[in-house]
Amino acid sequence: MIVPAAELDADEVQTIAVLPGDGIGIEVMDAALVVLRQLQHRIPRLQIHLRHCAAGASEYQRSGTALPDETLQICRDADAVLLGAMGLPHVRQPDGREVTPQIDLREHFQLYQGIRPAYLYHEMDTPLRSVQAGRIDLIVVRESTEGLFHSRGQQIAPDAETVDDLLRVTRTGSQRLFHAAFQLARKRRRKLTLVDKANVLPSMVLFRRYFDEIAEQYPDVQTERMYVDAAALHMVRRPHAFDVIVTENMFGDILSDLAAALIGGMGMAPSADIGEDVAVFQPCHGTAPDIAGQGIANPMAMILSLEMMLEWLGTETTRSAAALLRTAVVTALRDPAVRTPDLGGNCTTDQMTEAVLACLRTG
Repeated sequence: MIVPAAELDADEVQTIAVLPGDGIGIEVMDAALVVLRQLQHRIPRLQIHLRHCAAGASEYQRSGTALPDETLQICRDADAVLLGAMGLPHVRQPDGREVTPQIDLREHFQLYQGIRPAYLYHEMDTPLRSVQAGRIDLIVVRESTEGLFHSRGQQIAPDAETVDDLLRVTRTGSQRLFHAAFQLARKRRRKLTLVDKANVLPSMVLFRRYFDEIAEQYPDVQTERMYVDAAALHMVRRPHAFDVIVTENMFGDILSDLAAALIGGMGMAPSADIGEDVAVFQPCHGTAPDIAGQGIANPMAMILSLEMMLEWLGTETTRSAAALLRTAVVTALRDPAVRTPDLGGNCTTDQMTEAVLACLRTG
Protein backbone atom coordinates (compact mmCIF):
# COMPACT_ATOMS: atom_id res chain seq x y z
CA MET A 1 0.00 0.00 0.00
CA ILE A 2 0.99 3.68 -0.17
CA VAL A 3 2.60 4.43 3.18
CA PRO A 4 2.17 7.87 4.81
CA ALA A 5 5.38 9.85 4.56
CA ALA A 6 5.60 10.26 8.33
CA GLU A 7 6.09 6.49 8.68
CA LEU A 8 9.04 6.33 6.27
CA ASP A 9 12.68 7.26 6.26
CA ALA A 10 12.67 10.69 4.59
CA ASP A 11 15.67 9.74 2.44
CA GLU A 12 13.70 6.87 0.89
CA VAL A 13 10.39 8.57 0.17
CA GLN A 14 9.39 9.70 -3.32
CA THR A 15 6.78 12.45 -3.06
CA ILE A 16 4.40 12.64 -6.02
CA ALA A 17 1.96 15.48 -6.67
CA VAL A 18 -1.27 14.03 -8.07
CA LEU A 19 -3.47 16.24 -10.28
CA PRO A 20 -6.41 14.15 -11.58
CA GLY A 21 -7.95 17.14 -13.39
CA ASP A 22 -11.25 16.83 -15.22
CA GLY A 23 -13.43 14.38 -17.15
CA ILE A 24 -11.79 11.03 -17.78
CA GLY A 25 -8.62 12.37 -16.19
CA ILE A 26 -10.07 11.42 -12.83
CA GLU A 27 -10.98 7.92 -14.03
CA VAL A 28 -7.62 7.07 -15.60
CA MET A 29 -5.78 8.51 -12.60
CA ASP A 30 -7.73 6.18 -10.32
CA ALA A 31 -6.65 3.29 -12.54
CA ALA A 32 -2.98 4.32 -12.41
CA LEU A 33 -3.02 4.64 -8.63
CA VAL A 34 -4.50 1.15 -8.28
CA VAL A 35 -1.61 -0.11 -10.44
CA LEU A 36 0.86 1.81 -8.29
CA ARG A 37 -0.49 0.16 -5.15
CA GLN A 38 -0.04 -3.26 -6.73
CA LEU A 39 3.53 -2.37 -7.66
CA GLN A 40 4.18 -1.42 -4.05
CA HIS A 41 2.73 -4.74 -2.95
CA ARG A 42 5.19 -6.49 -5.27
CA ILE A 43 8.10 -4.21 -4.34
CA PRO A 44 7.68 -3.16 -0.68
CA ARG A 45 10.74 -0.91 -0.82
CA LEU A 46 8.94 1.25 -3.42
CA GLN A 47 7.87 3.96 -1.00
CA ILE A 48 5.64 6.64 -2.47
CA HIS A 49 3.87 9.51 -0.74
CA LEU A 50 1.03 11.06 -2.74
CA ARG A 51 -0.13 14.64 -2.39
CA HIS A 52 -3.46 15.22 -4.13
CA CYS A 53 -3.89 18.69 -5.59
CA ALA A 54 -6.79 20.77 -6.87
CA ALA A 55 -6.35 21.92 -10.48
CA GLY A 56 -8.23 22.05 -13.76
CA ALA A 57 -11.38 23.43 -15.29
CA SER A 58 -13.54 22.30 -12.39
CA GLU A 59 -11.25 24.10 -9.97
CA TYR A 60 -11.46 27.19 -12.18
CA GLN A 61 -15.24 27.08 -11.92
CA ARG A 62 -15.05 26.66 -8.15
CA SER A 63 -12.36 29.17 -7.21
CA GLY A 64 -11.66 31.28 -10.29
CA THR A 65 -8.17 29.83 -10.81
CA ALA A 66 -7.21 26.59 -12.56
CA LEU A 67 -3.83 26.35 -10.81
CA PRO A 68 -3.97 27.55 -7.20
CA ASP A 69 -0.73 28.80 -5.64
CA GLU A 70 -0.80 25.91 -3.17
CA THR A 71 -0.89 23.41 -6.03
CA LEU A 72 2.04 25.10 -7.78
CA GLN A 73 4.08 24.97 -4.56
CA ILE A 74 3.31 21.27 -4.05
CA CYS A 75 4.36 20.57 -7.66
CA ARG A 76 7.58 22.54 -7.13
CA ASP A 77 8.47 20.61 -3.98
CA ALA A 78 7.51 17.13 -5.24
CA ASP A 79 9.88 14.64 -6.82
CA ALA A 80 7.49 14.38 -9.79
CA VAL A 81 3.97 15.30 -10.85
CA LEU A 82 1.38 12.81 -12.10
CA LEU A 83 -1.42 14.47 -14.07
CA GLY A 84 -4.62 12.97 -15.49
CA ALA A 85 -6.11 15.38 -18.02
CA MET A 86 -7.34 18.96 -17.67
CA GLY A 87 -9.78 21.31 -19.35
CA LEU A 88 -13.38 21.19 -20.52
CA PRO A 89 -14.61 22.67 -23.80
CA HIS A 90 -17.37 24.70 -22.15
CA VAL A 91 -15.13 26.20 -19.45
CA ARG A 92 -13.46 29.24 -20.95
CA GLN A 93 -11.72 32.39 -19.90
CA PRO A 94 -13.35 35.79 -20.44
CA ASP A 95 -11.53 36.21 -23.78
CA GLY A 96 -13.01 32.95 -25.09
CA ARG A 97 -9.93 30.73 -24.78
CA GLU A 98 -10.29 27.35 -23.11
CA VAL A 99 -8.74 26.91 -19.68
CA THR A 100 -5.46 25.01 -20.24
CA PRO A 101 -3.63 24.60 -16.92
CA GLN A 102 -1.45 21.81 -18.34
CA ILE A 103 0.14 24.37 -20.68
CA ASP A 104 0.39 26.88 -17.85
CA LEU A 105 2.40 24.29 -15.91
CA ARG A 106 4.85 23.89 -18.80
CA GLU A 107 5.44 27.61 -19.04
CA HIS A 108 5.48 28.30 -15.30
CA PHE A 109 8.12 25.63 -14.61
CA GLN A 110 9.87 25.86 -18.01
CA LEU A 111 9.15 22.25 -18.88
CA TYR A 112 10.91 22.54 -22.22
CA GLN A 113 11.16 18.82 -23.05
CA GLY A 114 7.87 17.40 -24.26
CA ILE A 115 8.60 13.66 -24.49
CA ARG A 116 5.98 11.76 -26.54
CA PRO A 117 6.74 8.03 -27.06
CA ALA A 118 4.87 5.94 -29.63
CA TYR A 119 5.23 2.16 -29.40
CA LEU A 120 3.09 -0.43 -31.18
CA TYR A 121 2.14 -3.19 -28.72
CA HIS A 122 -0.02 -5.25 -31.09
CA GLU A 123 -0.37 -5.20 -34.88
CA MET A 124 -4.18 -5.12 -34.57
CA ASP A 125 -4.01 -1.59 -33.10
CA THR A 126 -2.42 0.19 -36.07
CA PRO A 127 -4.28 1.37 -39.18
CA LEU A 128 -1.19 0.53 -41.23
CA ARG A 129 -1.02 -2.75 -43.10
CA SER A 130 1.41 -5.53 -42.22
CA VAL A 131 3.20 -3.71 -39.39
CA GLN A 132 4.32 -6.04 -36.63
CA ALA A 133 4.29 -5.26 -32.92
CA GLY A 134 7.39 -3.31 -31.89
CA ARG A 135 8.01 -2.16 -35.46
CA ILE A 136 6.84 1.34 -34.52
CA ASP A 137 9.06 2.58 -31.71
CA LEU A 138 9.76 6.29 -31.83
CA ILE A 139 9.78 9.34 -29.58
CA VAL A 140 8.77 12.87 -30.51
CA VAL A 141 10.65 15.47 -28.45
CA ARG A 142 8.63 18.65 -28.59
CA GLU A 143 9.90 22.06 -27.49
CA SER A 144 7.18 23.10 -25.04
CA THR A 145 7.88 26.68 -23.95
CA GLU A 146 8.43 28.68 -27.17
CA GLY A 147 7.52 28.18 -30.82
CA LEU A 148 4.09 29.15 -32.12
CA PHE A 149 2.54 28.72 -28.67
CA HIS A 150 4.53 31.75 -27.52
CA SER A 151 1.73 34.09 -28.59
CA ARG A 152 -1.12 32.24 -26.91
CA GLY A 153 -1.41 34.74 -24.07
CA GLN A 154 -1.89 37.84 -26.19
CA GLN A 155 -5.10 39.77 -25.76
CA ILE A 156 -7.30 40.22 -28.83
CA ALA A 157 -9.66 43.14 -29.25
CA PRO A 158 -13.29 42.00 -29.75
CA ASP A 159 -13.47 43.87 -33.06
CA ALA A 160 -10.06 42.71 -34.35
CA GLU A 161 -10.01 41.73 -38.02
CA THR A 162 -6.34 40.70 -38.10
CA VAL A 163 -4.31 38.76 -35.57
CA ASP A 164 -0.62 37.84 -35.83
CA ASP A 165 0.82 34.88 -33.91
CA LEU A 166 4.59 35.02 -33.49
CA LEU A 167 6.76 31.90 -33.67
CA ARG A 168 9.53 32.40 -31.10
CA VAL A 169 12.93 30.67 -31.38
CA THR A 170 15.78 31.48 -28.99
CA ARG A 171 19.32 30.18 -28.71
CA THR A 172 18.85 29.17 -25.07
CA GLY A 173 15.53 27.41 -25.68
CA SER A 174 16.79 25.58 -28.75
CA GLN A 175 20.12 24.49 -27.36
CA ARG A 176 18.73 23.02 -24.16
CA LEU A 177 16.14 21.13 -26.21
CA PHE A 178 18.70 19.73 -28.65
CA HIS A 179 21.07 18.62 -25.90
CA ALA A 180 18.20 16.72 -24.26
CA ALA A 181 17.18 15.12 -27.57
CA PHE A 182 20.72 13.99 -28.41
CA GLN A 183 21.17 12.52 -24.94
CA LEU A 184 17.89 10.63 -25.31
CA ALA A 185 18.94 9.32 -28.74
CA ARG A 186 22.18 8.05 -27.19
CA LYS A 187 20.12 5.84 -24.88
CA ARG A 188 18.17 4.38 -27.80
CA ARG A 189 19.21 3.64 -31.41
CA ARG A 190 21.42 6.73 -31.80
CA LYS A 191 19.40 8.39 -34.54
CA LEU A 192 17.92 11.90 -34.30
CA THR A 193 15.68 13.59 -36.87
CA LEU A 194 15.23 17.36 -36.83
CA VAL A 195 11.81 18.41 -38.13
CA ASP A 196 11.39 22.05 -39.16
CA LYS A 197 10.24 24.30 -42.01
CA ALA A 198 13.58 25.90 -42.77
CA ASN A 199 12.76 26.22 -46.47
CA VAL A 200 10.09 28.85 -45.68
CA LEU A 201 10.32 30.33 -42.18
CA PRO A 202 13.29 32.42 -40.99
CA SER A 203 12.69 31.25 -37.43
CA MET A 204 13.18 27.67 -38.59
CA VAL A 205 16.40 28.58 -40.38
CA LEU A 206 17.71 29.70 -37.00
CA PHE A 207 16.30 26.59 -35.33
CA ARG A 208 18.21 24.39 -37.78
CA ARG A 209 21.40 26.41 -37.34
CA TYR A 210 21.32 25.82 -33.60
CA PHE A 211 20.68 22.12 -34.20
CA ASP A 212 23.71 21.88 -36.50
CA GLU A 213 25.89 23.55 -33.87
CA ILE A 214 24.83 21.12 -31.14
CA ALA A 215 25.09 18.11 -33.49
CA GLU A 216 28.85 18.65 -33.72
CA GLN A 217 29.09 17.70 -30.04
CA TYR A 218 27.41 14.33 -30.64
CA PRO A 219 29.30 12.66 -33.51
CA ASP A 220 28.13 9.24 -32.30
CA VAL A 221 24.48 10.08 -33.12
CA GLN A 222 23.27 9.84 -36.72
CA THR A 223 21.26 12.93 -37.74
CA GLU A 224 18.86 13.86 -40.49
CA ARG A 225 16.89 17.02 -41.24
CA MET A 226 13.35 16.90 -42.59
CA TYR A 227 10.62 19.44 -43.38
CA VAL A 228 7.47 18.95 -41.35
CA ASP A 229 5.24 18.11 -44.31
CA ALA A 230 7.68 15.44 -45.49
CA ALA A 231 8.00 14.14 -41.93
CA ALA A 232 4.23 13.62 -41.71
CA LEU A 233 4.29 11.65 -44.96
CA HIS A 234 7.24 9.47 -43.96
CA MET A 235 5.83 8.77 -40.48
CA VAL A 236 2.91 7.07 -42.21
CA ARG A 237 4.87 5.38 -44.99
CA ARG A 238 7.90 4.22 -42.98
CA PRO A 239 7.45 4.86 -39.25
CA HIS A 240 10.03 2.18 -38.44
CA ALA A 241 12.74 4.47 -39.86
CA PHE A 242 12.36 6.99 -37.02
CA ASP A 243 14.01 6.77 -33.63
CA VAL A 244 13.93 10.21 -31.93
CA ILE A 245 12.32 13.23 -33.58
CA VAL A 246 12.98 16.74 -32.25
CA THR A 247 10.88 19.69 -33.32
CA GLU A 248 9.13 22.98 -32.56
CA ASN A 249 6.15 23.28 -30.21
CA MET A 250 3.26 23.32 -32.70
CA PHE A 251 4.87 20.81 -35.07
CA GLY A 252 5.46 18.51 -32.12
CA ASP A 253 1.85 18.89 -31.01
CA ILE A 254 0.63 17.73 -34.41
CA LEU A 255 3.20 15.02 -35.14
CA SER A 256 2.84 13.41 -31.72
CA ASP A 257 -0.90 12.99 -32.37
CA LEU A 258 -0.10 11.46 -35.75
CA ALA A 259 2.31 9.07 -34.03
CA ALA A 260 -0.41 8.15 -31.53
CA ALA A 261 -2.80 7.33 -34.38
CA LEU A 262 -0.26 4.84 -35.72
CA ILE A 263 -0.26 2.82 -32.47
CA GLY A 264 -3.97 2.81 -31.65
CA GLY A 265 -4.88 6.35 -30.71
CA MET A 266 -4.51 8.84 -27.89
CA GLY A 267 -5.47 6.25 -25.30
CA MET A 268 -2.13 4.53 -25.95
CA ALA A 269 0.02 7.68 -25.87
CA PRO A 270 1.86 8.61 -22.65
CA SER A 271 4.00 11.70 -22.24
CA ALA A 272 6.33 13.66 -20.00
CA ASP A 273 7.03 17.39 -19.74
CA ILE A 274 10.45 17.83 -18.19
CA GLY A 275 12.34 20.89 -17.00
CA GLU A 276 15.39 21.48 -14.86
CA ASP A 277 13.55 21.21 -11.53
CA VAL A 278 10.05 19.83 -12.22
CA ALA A 279 8.75 16.93 -14.31
CA VAL A 280 5.10 16.26 -15.16
CA PHE A 281 3.85 12.90 -16.48
CA GLN A 282 0.48 12.65 -18.19
CA PRO A 283 -1.43 10.95 -21.01
CA CYS A 284 -1.48 12.84 -24.30
CA HIS A 285 -5.27 12.61 -24.51
CA GLY A 286 -7.75 15.18 -23.28
CA THR A 287 -10.63 14.97 -20.82
CA ALA A 288 -13.09 13.38 -23.33
CA PRO A 289 -16.27 14.77 -21.73
CA ASP A 290 -18.36 12.77 -24.23
CA ILE A 291 -17.43 9.50 -22.48
CA ALA A 292 -16.63 10.75 -18.97
CA GLY A 293 -18.48 8.81 -16.31
CA GLN A 294 -19.20 5.82 -18.55
CA GLY A 295 -16.27 3.74 -17.31
CA ILE A 296 -14.90 3.02 -20.78
CA ALA A 297 -11.87 5.34 -20.95
CA ASN A 298 -8.63 3.67 -21.98
CA PRO A 299 -6.28 3.79 -18.95
CA MET A 300 -3.15 2.66 -20.79
CA ALA A 301 -1.76 6.12 -21.62
CA MET A 302 -2.04 7.05 -17.95
CA ILE A 303 -0.54 3.75 -16.78
CA LEU A 304 2.33 4.13 -19.25
CA SER A 305 2.86 7.70 -18.04
CA LEU A 306 3.24 6.21 -14.55
CA GLU A 307 5.84 3.83 -15.98
CA MET A 308 7.71 6.77 -17.53
CA MET A 309 7.66 8.58 -14.20
CA LEU A 310 9.06 5.62 -12.29
CA GLU A 311 11.85 5.22 -14.84
CA TRP A 312 12.63 8.96 -14.72
CA LEU A 313 12.84 9.03 -10.90
CA GLY A 314 16.00 7.06 -11.47
CA THR A 315 16.52 5.00 -8.35
CA GLU A 316 17.22 1.29 -8.53
CA THR A 317 13.84 0.64 -6.93
CA THR A 318 11.75 2.90 -9.17
CA ARG A 319 13.47 1.58 -12.28
CA SER A 320 12.75 -1.99 -11.18
CA ALA A 321 9.11 -1.01 -10.70
CA ALA A 322 9.04 0.62 -14.15
CA ALA A 323 10.46 -2.50 -15.78
CA LEU A 324 7.95 -4.71 -13.98
CA LEU A 325 5.08 -2.47 -15.08
CA ARG A 326 6.31 -2.32 -18.67
CA THR A 327 6.43 -6.12 -18.84
CA ALA A 328 2.92 -6.34 -17.40
CA VAL A 329 1.54 -3.93 -20.02
CA VAL A 330 3.25 -5.79 -22.88
CA THR A 331 1.90 -9.11 -21.59
CA ALA A 332 -1.63 -7.82 -21.04
CA LEU A 333 -1.87 -6.28 -24.50
CA ARG A 334 -0.87 -9.51 -26.23
CA ASP A 335 -4.44 -10.62 -25.62
CA PRO A 336 -6.62 -9.12 -28.40
CA ALA A 337 -9.59 -9.13 -26.02
CA VAL A 338 -7.91 -6.61 -23.71
CA ARG A 339 -9.16 -3.55 -25.56
CA THR A 340 -11.43 -0.63 -24.62
CA PRO A 341 -13.89 0.75 -27.24
CA ASP A 342 -11.37 3.26 -28.64
CA LEU A 343 -9.32 0.22 -29.71
CA GLY A 344 -12.32 -1.62 -31.10
CA GLY A 345 -12.90 -3.76 -28.02
CA ASN A 346 -15.49 -4.08 -25.28
CA CYS A 347 -13.43 -3.72 -22.11
CA THR A 348 -14.26 -1.22 -19.42
CA THR A 349 -11.61 0.93 -17.80
CA ASP A 350 -11.62 -1.39 -14.79
CA GLN A 351 -11.29 -4.52 -16.92
CA MET A 352 -8.34 -3.11 -18.86
CA THR A 353 -6.70 -2.11 -15.59
CA GLU A 354 -7.40 -5.54 -14.09
CA ALA A 355 -5.59 -7.18 -17.02
CA VAL A 356 -2.44 -5.25 -16.09
CA LEU A 357 -2.94 -6.00 -12.40
CA ALA A 358 -3.26 -9.72 -13.15
CA CYS A 359 0.05 -9.68 -14.99
CA LEU A 360 1.68 -7.85 -12.10
CA ARG A 361 0.39 -10.44 -9.63
CA THR A 362 1.78 -13.35 -11.62
CA GLY A 363 4.81 -11.48 -13.01
